[in-house]
Amino acid sequence: MANKTKTQRVLVAMSGGVDSSVAAARLLDAGYDIAGVTMKLWGGPSDTGCCSVSDVDDARWAADELGIEHHVFNFGDDFERHVVAPYVSDHAAGLTPNPCIECNRHIKFDRLLHRADALGFDLVATGHHARIVSTATGLRLGRGIDNAKDQSYVLHMLGPEVLQRLLLPVGETTKQQVRSEAEARGLVTANKPDSQEVCFITTAQGRQEFLSQRIPIRSGRVVNTAGEQVGSVESMELVTIGQRRGLGAVGGGLPRYVLDVDTQSATVTVGSLEELNCQSTPLTRWCWADQPISDEVLVQTSAHGTPAAATVSVDGTQVHWAEPRRRVAPGQAVVAYQGDIVVGGGTAALAAGSYS
Repeated sequence: MANKTKTQRVLVAMSGGVDSSVAAARLLDAGYDIAGVTMKLWGGPSDTGCCSVSDVDDARWAADELGIEHHVFNFGDDFERHVVAPYVSDHAAGLTPNPCIECNRHIKFDRLLHRADALGFDLVATGHHARIVSTATGLRLGRGIDNAKDQSYVLHMLGPEVLQRLLLPVGETTKQQVRSEAEARGLVTANKPDSQEVCFITTAQGRQEFLSQRIPIRSGRVVNTAGEQVGSVESMELVTIGQRRGLGAVGGGLPRYVLDVDTQSATVTVGSLEELNCQSTPLTRWCWADQPISDEVLVQTSAHGTPAAATVSVDGTQVHWAEPRRRVAPGQAVVAYQGDIVVGGGTAALAAGSYS
């Protein structure tokens, strides 16, 4: 935890989960002047994630148990603009978006910081499982101690200007230790399950129904790499690179995987597992944490995926894998590490026809 003075005021983002509840409790114990805040982001139905009415209630109860102020900030318009609308348009374009990353980028570590400034808070804090590490060239984001719960991947975009204003009190703690501490403190969130799904899509509704209310859902052809039609899909907007299920009998008994999604021609190209492998991945929105690194790094392409050895071009336009690996779905985050430290990150870009 960062150095502090007794007068520092901290605004703690309390999602209604156990991690943020314990984060607030630890900061209170450490002598900070804290207040809790829950961000109201999604105005529609929600039974997953961190946007339901019960989550706001749980956060308020946890704050009451700790004896701290609790606020609710309505960022619904920002959430629609920066998270929901891009999520829909990305699906329409054949991408596989990660809305949690965009929420962190635009809401939790942008709008929240601006609101904290307006209210006179010195710092903000969250319950994310990640660490802030001091290096020879400045503050960097590091993996949380609990590798199974590490959230540095979804926070990779945080630069030094944010890290110097941020506290991550549970990053040095395993999830089980957090739950045990919450139980010992008698917090209402001690045994609450972790959020798992996209908060603005209900379990009953699903992605297809959600998207169909906002954009036309189109069927499409499924072709092999020779261009021969071998099947069809009901919803082009739901197909993702690497997908195997929901493609019909396209392989004559052999497993076939999605290699390419072309929404303009409503065509999905499938192939073998070997054809799914690639030697490089095109990138967009890449940003180095400091100076570009030409040495080999470890690159992660999903929240809890296994990092793979690779090099990233200095201009941040390509990842070159040391060994062939499965294609990364365009729209997914690509994050580079040296050891446990994030050294850069961006997004897998569209590369139509790259299967050939």
